[in-house]
Amino acid sequence: MAPYESDDSTPAREVEDVRDGRRRAARYVVPVTVVGVAAATIGLVPAFAGSGDPDLPKISAQQLIEKIAKSDVQQMSGTVTISTDLGLPNLGGLEDSLASGALSQGEQGKGGSAANPSSKLLELASGTHTVRVAADGQDKQKLSLIEKAAEYSVIRNGDQVWAYDSASNQAYHATGAGEHKSGEAAPKDVPATPRDFADQALKAADKTTSVAVDGTAQVAGRDAYKLLIRPKQSGTTVGAISIAVDAKTGLPLKFTLTPAKGGAAVLDVGFTQVSFAKPAASTFDFTPPKGTKVTQGDDLKAGHEGAGREAQHKDTGGTPWGSASKTIGEGWNAIYVFDTGSKGGVPSGSPSGEGAASGFLNSLGDHVTGKFGSGTVFSTRLVNALITDNGKVYAGAVTKDALVKAANAGK
Repeated sequence: MAPYESDDSTPAREVEDVRDGRRRAARYVVPVTVVGVAAATIGLVPAFAGSGDPDLPKISAQQLIEKIAKSDVQQMSGTVTISTDLGLPNLGGLEDSLASGALSQGEQGKGGSAANPSSKLLELASGTHTVRVAADGQDKQKLSLIEKAAEYSVIRNGDQVWAYDSASNQAYHATGAGEHKSGEAAPKDVPATPRDFADQALKAADKTTSVAVDGTAQVAGRDAYKLLIRPKQSGTTVGAISIAVDAKTGLPLKFTLTPAKGGAAVLDVGFTQVSFAKPAASTFDFTPPKGTKVTQGDDLKAGHEGAGREAQHKDTGGTPWGSASKTIGEGWNAIYVFDTGSKGGVPSGSPSGEGAASGFLNSLGDHVTGKFGSGTVFSTRLVNALITDNGKVYAGAVTKDALVKAANAGK
Protein backbone atom coordinates (compact mmCIF):
# COMPACT_ATOMS: atom_id res chain seq x y z
CA MET A 1 0.00 0.00 0.00
CA ALA A 2 1.45 3.38 -0.96
CA PRO A 3 2.04 5.97 1.76
CA TYR A 4 -0.52 8.66 2.29
CA GLU A 5 0.31 12.31 1.92
CA SER A 6 0.10 14.83 4.74
CA ASP A 7 -1.34 18.32 4.46
CA ASP A 8 1.58 19.62 6.51
CA SER A 9 4.15 18.25 4.05
CA THR A 10 5.19 15.16 5.99
CA PRO A 11 7.69 13.25 3.80
CA ALA A 12 6.01 10.15 2.38
CA ARG A 13 8.90 7.85 3.42
CA GLU A 14 8.74 9.02 7.03
CA VAL A 15 5.01 8.50 7.19
CA GLU A 16 5.35 4.99 5.76
CA ASP A 17 7.99 4.23 8.40
CA VAL A 18 5.57 5.33 11.12
CA ARG A 19 2.83 3.16 9.66
CA ASP A 20 5.14 0.16 9.48
CA GLY A 21 5.99 0.62 13.17
CA ARG A 22 2.41 0.61 14.35
CA ARG A 23 0.62 -2.37 15.77
CA ARG A 24 -1.05 -4.54 13.20
CA ALA A 25 -4.65 -3.37 12.64
CA ALA A 26 -7.47 -4.33 10.35
CA ARG A 27 -8.33 -2.14 7.38
CA TYR A 28 -10.96 0.48 7.99
CA VAL A 29 -13.94 -1.27 6.58
CA VAL A 30 -17.34 -2.09 7.92
CA PRO A 31 -19.42 -5.22 7.24
CA VAL A 32 -21.99 -4.95 4.43
CA THR A 33 -24.98 -7.24 3.95
CA VAL A 34 -27.44 -7.42 1.07
CA VAL A 35 -29.23 -4.38 2.45
CA GLY A 36 -25.84 -2.69 2.92
CA VAL A 37 -24.36 -2.09 6.36
CA ALA A 38 -21.59 0.40 7.03
CA ALA A 39 -20.05 2.89 9.38
CA ALA A 40 -19.25 6.58 9.02
CA THR A 41 -19.95 9.99 10.54
CA ILE A 42 -19.05 13.57 11.48
CA GLY A 43 -19.89 17.19 11.40
CA LEU A 44 -16.17 17.84 11.79
CA VAL A 45 -16.22 21.44 12.93
CA PRO A 46 -19.60 21.25 14.74
CA ALA A 47 -18.53 18.03 16.44
CA PHE A 48 -15.33 19.39 17.96
CA ALA A 49 -14.99 23.16 17.74
CA GLY A 50 -15.71 25.31 20.74
CA SER A 51 -14.59 28.44 22.54
CA GLY A 52 -13.00 26.32 25.26
CA ASP A 53 -10.59 24.44 22.99
CA PRO A 54 -7.27 23.93 24.84
CA ASP A 55 -4.08 25.76 23.90
CA LEU A 56 -1.59 22.95 23.22
CA PRO A 57 1.93 22.93 21.74
CA LYS A 58 1.97 22.68 17.96
CA ILE A 59 2.34 19.21 16.51
CA SER A 60 2.63 17.88 12.95
CA ALA A 61 0.45 15.16 11.46
CA GLN A 62 3.40 12.78 11.44
CA GLN A 63 4.14 13.46 15.10
CA LEU A 64 0.50 12.94 16.05
CA ILE A 65 0.31 9.67 14.14
CA GLU A 66 3.51 8.58 15.85
CA LYS A 67 1.99 9.52 19.21
CA ILE A 68 -1.00 7.27 18.51
CA ALA A 69 1.30 4.44 17.44
CA LYS A 70 3.39 4.69 20.60
CA SER A 71 0.39 4.92 22.90
CA ASP A 72 0.50 2.00 25.30
CA VAL A 73 -2.30 2.50 27.79
CA GLN A 74 -2.30 -0.58 29.98
CA GLN A 75 -4.87 0.47 32.56
CA MET A 76 -8.05 2.39 31.89
CA SER A 77 -11.80 2.49 32.33
CA GLY A 78 -14.51 4.63 30.86
CA THR A 79 -17.86 5.07 29.16
CA VAL A 80 -18.17 5.19 25.37
CA THR A 81 -21.14 6.29 23.30
CA ILE A 82 -21.47 4.68 19.86
CA SER A 83 -23.92 6.18 17.37
CA THR A 84 -24.45 4.75 13.90
CA ASP A 85 -26.79 6.34 11.37
CA LEU A 86 -26.75 4.49 8.04
CA GLY A 87 -29.85 6.22 6.77
CA LEU A 88 -31.87 3.03 6.46
CA PRO A 89 -35.68 3.34 6.56
CA ASN A 90 -37.61 2.38 9.67
CA LEU A 91 -38.51 -1.24 9.01
CA GLY A 92 -40.96 -1.46 11.88
CA GLY A 93 -42.27 -4.94 12.66
CA LEU A 94 -40.42 -6.52 9.73
CA GLU A 95 -37.12 -5.19 11.06
CA ASP A 96 -37.84 -6.79 14.43
CA SER A 97 -38.81 -10.04 12.75
CA LEU A 98 -35.68 -10.17 10.61
CA ALA A 99 -33.48 -9.27 13.57
CA SER A 100 -35.11 -11.96 15.68
CA GLY A 101 -34.58 -14.50 12.93
CA ALA A 102 -30.95 -13.50 12.50
CA LEU A 103 -30.36 -13.82 16.22
CA SER A 104 -31.99 -17.22 16.30
CA GLN A 105 -29.86 -18.37 13.38
CA GLY A 106 -26.78 -16.92 15.04
CA GLU A 107 -27.52 -18.83 18.24
CA GLN A 108 -27.79 -22.09 16.35
CA GLY A 109 -24.55 -21.53 14.48
CA LYS A 110 -22.53 -19.99 17.29
CA GLY A 111 -22.92 -22.25 20.26
CA GLY A 112 -26.67 -21.90 20.83
CA SER A 113 -26.44 -18.97 23.25
CA ALA A 114 -27.93 -15.48 23.12
CA ALA A 115 -24.82 -14.45 25.07
CA ASN A 116 -22.39 -15.38 22.29
CA PRO A 117 -20.33 -12.25 21.44
CA SER A 118 -20.20 -13.16 17.74
CA SER A 119 -23.86 -12.26 17.33
CA LYS A 120 -24.70 -10.08 20.31
CA LEU A 121 -22.10 -7.38 19.67
CA LEU A 122 -23.36 -6.91 16.10
CA GLU A 123 -26.03 -4.74 17.73
CA LEU A 124 -23.39 -2.00 17.85
CA ALA A 125 -23.72 -1.65 14.06
CA SER A 126 -26.92 0.40 14.32
CA GLY A 127 -28.53 2.96 16.60
CA THR A 128 -27.02 4.58 19.68
CA HIS A 129 -25.46 2.52 22.44
CA THR A 130 -23.66 3.11 25.71
CA VAL A 131 -20.67 0.88 26.37
CA ARG A 132 -18.52 0.69 29.49
CA VAL A 133 -14.97 -0.53 29.01
CA ALA A 134 -12.14 -1.44 31.36
CA ALA A 135 -8.66 -2.89 30.91
CA ASP A 136 -5.75 -3.88 33.12
CA GLY A 137 -2.85 -5.05 31.00
CA GLN A 138 -2.84 -7.65 28.25
CA ASP A 139 -5.06 -10.25 29.86
CA LYS A 140 -7.85 -8.40 31.64
CA GLN A 141 -10.56 -6.62 29.67
CA LYS A 142 -14.25 -5.99 30.11
CA LEU A 143 -16.91 -4.53 27.83
CA SER A 144 -20.49 -3.95 28.95
CA LEU A 145 -23.31 -2.96 26.62
CA ILE A 146 -25.83 -1.01 28.69
CA GLU A 147 -29.42 -1.38 27.51
CA LYS A 148 -32.67 0.06 28.85
CA ALA A 149 -33.49 -2.74 31.27
CA ALA A 150 -30.57 -5.11 30.82
CA GLU A 151 -26.81 -5.37 30.55
CA TYR A 152 -24.59 -7.50 28.36
CA SER A 153 -20.95 -8.03 29.32
CA VAL A 154 -17.89 -9.69 27.83
CA ILE A 155 -15.14 -10.32 30.38
CA ARG A 156 -11.65 -11.64 29.75
CA ASN A 157 -9.57 -12.62 32.77
CA GLY A 158 -6.41 -14.50 31.83
CA ASP A 159 -7.37 -17.35 29.51
CA GLN A 160 -10.99 -17.31 30.68
CA VAL A 161 -13.64 -15.48 28.66
CA TRP A 162 -17.20 -15.04 29.88
CA ALA A 163 -20.13 -13.31 28.21
CA TYR A 164 -23.35 -12.75 30.12
CA ASP A 165 -26.73 -11.52 28.88
CA SER A 166 -28.93 -10.46 31.80
CA ALA A 167 -32.01 -10.17 29.58
CA SER A 168 -32.03 -13.89 28.73
CA ASN A 169 -30.07 -15.01 31.82
CA GLN A 170 -27.65 -16.84 29.54
CA ALA A 171 -23.87 -17.02 29.70
CA TYR A 172 -21.20 -18.06 27.24
CA HIS A 173 -17.84 -19.43 28.42
CA ALA A 174 -14.64 -20.18 26.53
CA THR A 175 -10.98 -20.65 27.34
CA GLY A 176 -7.65 -19.96 25.62
CA ALA A 177 -8.40 -16.36 24.65
CA GLY A 178 -5.04 -15.85 22.97
CA GLU A 179 -3.15 -12.56 22.67
CA HIS A 180 -5.01 -9.25 22.73
CA LYS A 181 -3.74 -5.76 22.08
CA SER A 182 -3.22 -3.75 25.27
CA GLY A 183 -6.23 -1.67 26.18
CA GLU A 184 -8.52 -3.80 24.03
CA ALA A 185 -11.79 -4.54 25.82
CA ALA A 186 -13.68 -6.51 23.19
CA PRO A 187 -13.08 -9.33 20.73
CA LYS A 188 -10.52 -8.06 18.20
CA ASP A 189 -12.96 -8.27 15.28
CA VAL A 190 -15.60 -6.12 17.02
CA PRO A 191 -14.55 -2.43 17.06
CA ALA A 192 -16.05 -0.73 20.11
CA THR A 193 -13.73 2.11 21.12
CA PRO A 194 -12.31 5.18 19.34
CA ARG A 195 -8.91 3.47 19.24
CA ASP A 196 -10.32 0.45 17.39
CA PHE A 197 -11.70 2.65 14.62
CA ALA A 198 -8.68 4.98 14.55
CA ASP A 199 -6.27 2.07 14.05
CA GLN A 200 -8.35 0.79 11.18
CA ALA A 201 -8.65 4.21 9.54
CA LEU A 202 -4.90 4.86 9.69
CA LYS A 203 -4.19 1.38 8.34
CA ALA A 204 -6.32 2.13 5.30
CA ALA A 205 -4.80 5.55 4.58
CA ASP A 206 -2.70 5.62 1.40
CA LYS A 207 -1.56 8.02 -1.33
CA THR A 208 -5.21 8.87 -2.04
CA THR A 209 -5.55 10.32 1.46
CA SER A 210 -4.96 13.77 2.92
CA VAL A 211 -3.95 13.87 6.62
CA ALA A 212 -3.59 17.03 8.73
CA VAL A 213 -3.81 18.34 12.28
CA ASP A 214 -7.06 20.29 12.67
CA GLY A 215 -6.78 22.12 15.96
CA THR A 216 -7.57 20.96 19.47
CA ALA A 217 -10.58 19.87 21.53
CA GLN A 218 -11.67 18.70 24.94
CA VAL A 219 -13.14 15.20 25.09
CA ALA A 220 -14.32 13.60 28.33
CA GLY A 221 -12.50 16.35 30.22
CA ARG A 222 -9.17 15.60 28.47
CA ASP A 223 -7.14 17.93 26.27
CA ALA A 224 -6.83 16.49 22.78
CA TYR A 225 -5.47 17.15 19.31
CA LYS A 226 -7.68 16.58 16.26
CA LEU A 227 -6.41 14.56 13.31
CA LEU A 228 -8.35 15.11 10.10
CA ILE A 229 -8.36 12.43 7.39
CA ARG A 230 -9.95 13.17 4.00
CA PRO A 231 -10.08 11.33 0.65
CA LYS A 232 -8.43 13.16 -2.23
CA GLN A 233 -10.52 11.24 -4.76
CA SER A 234 -13.97 12.10 -6.03
CA GLY A 235 -16.59 9.41 -6.38
CA THR A 236 -16.27 8.06 -2.85
CA THR A 237 -19.12 8.33 -0.35
CA VAL A 238 -16.67 9.04 2.48
CA GLY A 239 -16.49 12.71 3.42
CA ALA A 240 -13.99 12.97 6.26
CA ILE A 241 -12.79 11.30 9.44
CA SER A 242 -11.83 13.20 12.57
CA ILE A 243 -9.93 11.59 15.44
CA ALA A 244 -9.49 13.35 18.79
CA VAL A 245 -6.20 12.17 20.33
CA ASP A 246 -5.44 12.53 24.04
CA ALA A 247 -2.57 15.03 24.28
CA LYS A 248 -0.91 13.20 27.18
CA THR A 249 -1.32 9.48 26.44
CA GLY A 250 -1.87 9.44 22.66
CA LEU A 251 -5.04 7.37 23.10
CA PRO A 252 -7.81 8.20 20.56
CA LEU A 253 -10.75 9.56 22.54
CA LYS A 254 -13.25 10.24 19.76
CA PHE A 255 -13.75 9.03 16.20
CA THR A 256 -16.21 10.66 13.83
CA LEU A 257 -16.89 9.96 10.16
CA THR A 258 -19.22 11.90 7.86
CA PRO A 259 -20.38 10.96 4.38
CA ALA A 260 -19.47 13.03 1.33
CA LYS A 261 -23.03 14.33 1.06
CA GLY A 262 -22.72 15.88 4.51
CA GLY A 263 -25.30 15.88 7.23
CA ALA A 264 -25.18 14.01 10.51
CA ALA A 265 -22.37 11.63 11.25
CA VAL A 266 -22.81 8.05 10.09
CA LEU A 267 -20.54 6.85 12.87
CA ASP A 268 -19.65 8.72 16.03
CA VAL A 269 -17.69 6.90 18.73
CA GLY A 270 -16.39 8.80 21.73
CA PHE A 271 -15.59 8.63 25.42
CA THR A 272 -17.92 10.58 27.66
CA GLN A 273 -15.86 9.61 30.70
CA VAL A 274 -12.37 8.09 30.96
CA SER A 275 -9.88 7.29 33.73
CA PHE A 276 -6.36 5.91 33.52
CA ALA A 277 -6.35 4.59 37.08
CA LYS A 278 -6.00 0.85 37.70
CA PRO A 279 -9.48 -0.76 37.74
CA ALA A 280 -10.41 -2.80 40.80
CA ALA A 281 -9.46 -6.48 40.46
CA SER A 282 -13.10 -7.42 41.08
CA THR A 283 -14.04 -5.69 37.81
CA PHE A 284 -12.85 -8.76 35.92
CA ASP A 285 -14.37 -11.40 38.20
CA PHE A 286 -17.48 -13.24 37.05
CA THR A 287 -19.59 -16.04 38.48
CA PRO A 288 -22.81 -16.99 36.65
CA PRO A 289 -25.88 -16.09 38.74
CA LYS A 290 -27.95 -18.99 40.01
CA GLY A 291 -30.19 -20.41 37.29
CA THR A 292 -28.09 -19.09 34.43
CA LYS A 293 -27.96 -21.24 31.30
CA VAL A 294 -24.25 -21.62 30.51
CA THR A 295 -23.03 -22.59 27.04
CA GLN A 296 -19.46 -23.79 26.65
CA GLY A 297 -17.85 -22.33 23.54
CA ASP A 298 -14.98 -23.53 21.36
CA ASP A 299 -11.37 -23.06 22.36
CA LEU A 300 -10.75 -19.43 21.44
CA LYS A 301 -7.02 -19.90 20.95
CA ALA A 302 -7.72 -22.05 17.91
CA GLY A 303 -10.24 -19.45 16.80
CA HIS A 304 -7.68 -16.66 17.02
CA GLU A 305 -5.15 -18.71 15.07
CA GLY A 306 -7.80 -19.18 12.40
CA ALA A 307 -8.54 -15.46 12.50
CA GLY A 308 -4.85 -14.80 11.92
CA ARG A 309 -4.87 -16.93 8.81
CA GLU A 310 -8.03 -15.16 7.72
CA ALA A 311 -6.34 -11.79 8.18
CA GLN A 312 -3.42 -12.91 6.05
CA HIS A 313 -5.88 -13.92 3.36
CA LYS A 314 -7.60 -10.57 3.57
CA ASP A 315 -4.32 -8.78 2.97
CA THR A 316 -4.02 -10.57 -0.36
CA GLY A 317 -7.44 -9.87 -1.75
CA GLY A 318 -10.04 -10.88 0.81
CA THR A 319 -12.46 -8.47 2.49
CA PRO A 320 -14.61 -8.49 5.62
CA TRP A 321 -17.50 -9.38 3.34
CA GLY A 322 -15.85 -12.57 2.15
CA SER A 323 -13.32 -13.39 -0.52
CA ALA A 324 -13.60 -10.97 -3.42
CA SER A 325 -12.92 -12.33 -6.89
CA LYS A 326 -11.24 -9.02 -7.73
CA THR A 327 -10.81 -5.42 -6.63
CA ILE A 328 -11.36 -2.48 -8.99
CA GLY A 329 -9.70 0.84 -8.29
CA GLU A 330 -7.70 1.85 -5.26
CA GLY A 331 -7.94 3.73 -2.00
CA TRP A 332 -11.31 5.17 -1.14
CA ASN A 333 -12.66 4.32 -4.61
CA ALA A 334 -11.97 0.58 -4.32
CA ILE A 335 -14.84 -1.61 -5.52
CA TYR A 336 -14.96 -5.25 -4.43
CA VAL A 337 -16.42 -7.71 -6.92
CA PHE A 338 -17.96 -11.00 -5.82
CA ASP A 339 -19.30 -13.78 -8.01
CA THR A 340 -22.03 -15.53 -6.02
CA GLY A 341 -22.64 -18.13 -8.73
CA SER A 342 -26.34 -17.45 -8.32
CA LYS A 343 -28.40 -16.22 -11.25
CA GLY A 344 -31.39 -13.97 -10.86
CA GLY A 345 -30.01 -11.36 -8.47
CA VAL A 346 -32.00 -10.92 -5.28
CA PRO A 347 -34.31 -13.94 -4.88
CA SER A 348 -37.98 -13.21 -5.17
CA GLY A 349 -39.08 -16.02 -2.92
CA SER A 350 -38.31 -19.42 -1.45
CA PRO A 351 -40.08 -22.43 0.03
CA SER A 352 -38.86 -21.37 3.47
CA GLY A 353 -41.06 -18.31 3.40
CA GLU A 354 -38.40 -15.72 2.66
CA GLY A 355 -40.36 -14.28 -0.26
CA ALA A 356 -41.82 -11.38 1.72
CA ALA A 357 -38.44 -10.39 3.07
CA SER A 358 -36.82 -10.65 -0.37
CA GLY A 359 -39.58 -8.60 -1.93
CA PHE A 360 -39.12 -6.01 0.77
CA LEU A 361 -35.37 -5.87 0.10
CA ASN A 362 -36.11 -5.34 -3.59
CA SER A 363 -38.38 -2.43 -2.67
CA LEU A 364 -35.47 -0.78 -0.83
CA GLY A 365 -33.13 -0.92 -3.81
CA ASP A 366 -32.96 0.98 -7.09
CA HIS A 367 -33.38 -1.06 -10.27
CA VAL A 368 -30.64 -0.30 -12.82
CA THR A 369 -29.81 -1.50 -16.31
CA GLY A 370 -26.75 -1.34 -18.53
CA LYS A 371 -24.39 -3.39 -20.70
CA PHE A 372 -24.20 -5.89 -17.82
CA GLY A 373 -27.96 -6.48 -18.03
CA SER A 374 -29.99 -5.44 -15.01
CA GLY A 375 -29.62 -5.42 -11.28
CA THR A 376 -30.48 -3.69 -8.01
CA VAL A 377 -28.45 -1.15 -6.06
CA PHE A 378 -28.83 -1.16 -2.28
CA SER A 379 -27.57 1.97 -0.59
CA THR A 380 -26.66 3.31 2.81
CA ARG A 381 -25.12 6.69 3.54
CA LEU A 382 -21.70 5.11 3.17
CA VAL A 383 -21.64 1.72 1.47
CA ASN A 384 -23.44 0.88 -1.78
CA ALA A 385 -23.83 -2.55 -3.35
CA LEU A 386 -24.99 -3.50 -6.86
CA ILE A 387 -26.37 -7.02 -7.22
CA THR A 388 -26.70 -7.99 -10.87
CA ASP A 389 -29.08 -10.55 -12.29
CA ASN A 390 -26.12 -12.66 -13.42
CA GLY A 391 -25.00 -13.20 -9.83
CA LYS A 392 -22.24 -10.63 -9.47
CA VAL A 393 -22.00 -8.19 -6.58
CA TYR A 394 -20.14 -4.86 -6.76
CA ALA A 395 -19.71 -3.17 -3.38
CA GLY A 396 -17.74 -0.32 -1.87
CA ALA A 397 -17.80 3.13 -0.30
CA VAL A 398 -18.50 4.63 -3.72
CA THR A 399 -21.45 6.18 -5.52
CA LYS A 400 -24.12 4.22 -7.35
CA ASP A 401 -22.84 5.60 -10.67
CA ALA A 402 -19.36 4.24 -9.94
CA LEU A 403 -20.80 0.75 -9.37
CA VAL A 404 -22.82 0.84 -12.59
CA LYS A 405 -19.79 2.07 -14.51
CA ALA A 406 -17.68 -0.79 -13.18
CA ALA A 407 -20.38 -3.34 -14.07
CA ASN A 408 -20.76 -1.86 -17.56
CA ALA A 409 -17.02 -2.22 -18.14
CA GLY A 410 -17.42 -5.94 -17.56
CA LYS A 411 -14.79 -5.88 -14.85
